[in-house]
Amino acid sequence: MKIRPLQDRVIVQRIEEEEKTKGGIIIPDTAKEKPQEGKVVAVGKGKVTDEGKIIPVSVKEGDKVLFGKYSGSEVKLNGNEYVIMREDDILGIVEG
Repeated sequence: MKIRPLQDRVIVQRIEEEEKTKGGIIIPDTAKEKPQEGKVVAVGKGKVTDEGKIIPVSVKEGDKVLFGKYSGSEVKLNGNEYVIMREDDILGIVEG
């Protein structure tokens, strides 16, 4: 099954954090926070203005992005978890 987001929505797959700290301490699952970094899996066509013009989304598939803790809606497809959010919920693109 494939999903295509509408308008200015973006589908992001969270990137799991390391299970160890730099000092070697193992973090249990119960103490972990949900990652706020993810990889863009799909993007919509863009936001539609009142005049009917489409403003394209500035992120593209494959970009690594940062987003807020409580951004978007979580969905599960084909056993994978994704977050569907508006482009406005993305805080920035991780480069390098």
